[in-house]
Amino acid sequence: MPGTVGFIGLGAMGGPMALNLVKHGFSLVAHDIDPAKAELWRTRGATIVDSAERVAASVERTICMVETTAQAEAVIAGEHGIVRSARPGHIVACMSTIDPFAARRLADQLAPRGIAMLDAPVSGGTGRAASGELSIIVGGALETVAACKDLFEAMGKNVFHVGGLGQGLAMKLVNNMLIQVNTVAIAEALVMGVKAGLDPQMIYDVVRVSTGTSFAFEMRVPKMLKRDFSPGGTIDISFKDQELETAFAKQLGVPVLLANVTQQVYQMARAAGFNKEDGSAVVKIFERLAGVRVGGGE
Repeated sequence: MPGTVGFIGLGAMGGPMALNLVKHGFSLVAHDIDPAKAELWRTRGATIVDSAERVAASVERTICMVETTAQAEAVIAGEHGIVRSARPGHIVACMSTIDPFAARRLADQLAPRGIAMLDAPVSGGTGRAASGELSIIVGGALETVAACKDLFEAMGKNVFHVGGLGQGLAMKLVNNMLIQVNTVAIAEALVMGVKAGLDPQMIYDVVRVSTGTSFAFEMRVPKMLKRDFSPGGTIDISFKDQELETAFAKQLGVPVLLANVTQQVYQMARAAGFNKEDGSAVVKIFERLAGVRVGGGE
């Protein structure tokens, strides 16, 4: 039967994930540093507390869905973090995309206190977070994964247990690297085609049924054609993930040429003021350089 679960981080991804837990009968004890988000969830019936420490004191399982590695370290092991109040047997499901090595260090800090941890990053963007169709990629002990199965199934459609602690994050970084590199390649190709005199809608119609298609192509090109850069995931978040990918690769001793090169395109987009727009907005960098425009709208 659903019970009470802790939830830290009620933002663009965390908010809809938490809502799906409520839809499946769970009660929430929650914390967010944004007073407006906290108040919204208070009106939805969640018990709102002022720290991660107070969340963990009230529940047996806590989900962490913050944005950065530093934020995850603070809410899990910081001065007012989960580690301060969680009792033995508590489970922390860190669903943020953070440094895999940092996740392992956090797990090592929790273990002596009898607190278990999973890394369980998600893929699918805000749309699938809202529909409860996320892919959830989990690393950790099998019995701990089983103890959180009900939570993951309330928030996601595909749940993968890919190995030990940190392996969920490693898999997530592999996935993110592919879509980020692919997005830049798509933007380059579209701009080249338009510069050559091709109709951008025709490029989409031909490529989507030909060998150049991909999930990224199907998802990004319609947004580029409509000039719809409302974020499913922002340029800033993509850049943050690329920092994780390239740093992780360095620690592994693996060369990642395209990840490093395309990261600079995302940095150019941030510098141009597109940082809070969707990843598809990288097309505007190539448009400016080539002196053409893809798609209509404003």
